[in-house]
Amino acid sequence: MNEDGSASGFDSKYWAAAENRAVHCGLCPRRCHISENAAGFCGARENRGGRLIASDYGRVSSVALDPIEKKPLYMFHPGKKILSIGGFGCNFRCPFCQNSDISIEYGNGWRLAKTLSPDDVLDFAVSSVPDGNIGAAYTYNEPLIGYEFLYDCAGLIRSAGLNNIIVTNGYINPEPLKELLPLIDAMNIDLKGFTEGFYKNIGGRLEAVLETIALSHGKCHVEITTLVIPGENEYDIEELAKWLSSIDPGIPLHLSRFFPRYKYSGRIPTPRETMINLREAAGKHLRNVFIGNMG
Repeated sequence: MNEDGSASGFDSKYWAAAENRAVHCGLCPRRCHISENAAGFCGARENRGGRLIASDYGRVSSVALDPIEKKPLYMFHPGKKILSIGGFGCNFRCPFCQNSDISIEYGNGWRLAKTLSPDDVLDFAVSSVPDGNIGAAYTYNEPLIGYEFLYDCAGLIRSAGLNNIIVTNGYINPEPLKELLPLIDAMNIDLKGFTEGFYKNIGGRLEAVLETIALSHGKCHVEITTLVIPGENEYDIEELAKWLSSIDPGIPLHLSRFFPRYKYSGRIPTPRETMINLREAAGKHLRNVFIGNMG
């Protein structure tokens, strides 16, 4: 532990040294060039003395036992519960973020966070099995930026015969994804839109997320979520569904209703009629289309 009570961090995977003690991070397609004593865009990976450190290792913003449908996963052990673990930070900057307090504007969250070890996570997961728990879900913020902690936890959870679930934006490079997938039982991947322009506005590339979906399907159970934002991505939903059907028409698609948050706090919620119409349009291509947040 550091003097301020924060975790000291662990050596990161997937990086390379650069000139003047800088480093290149290779975890996600952003491929940050990080100067000494600075952090990458996600805030979770820091250059200390010319080494890339997972400074978020074990720093947890929330732990809760959730219904698995809340992830949302509707076709993976329905009716069960999952131990959900969240951290801090994200490698996107969505102006409509629904969890901006822990993913973008977490401020002193690092200092105030709980610090857990993978063994702690395993103990929590096993002790909650009598309450219906089937494993651990890495969720709330973007869990893949905490790759090292997730990987270590997932190995222990798998060895105990429990399930690992990731709720993610899917923005990860193929090599680390392929290393992780053998430990993962299910993923909900947030496909935020279906144009490169939309992804450019949030700081990413659509192509990279589509690659994650294609690589993950068949290696674990995959469900997709799209937050429908009026005037932003609603016109892309049928093409999005059509592409998913080219992978597998049985992939579940969750269309989630937008409510004003973060920088979009002045906007209107997605009309109910829009959600119903988009479910019908997506259903032309996919067998399992769900709409949520209709309250």
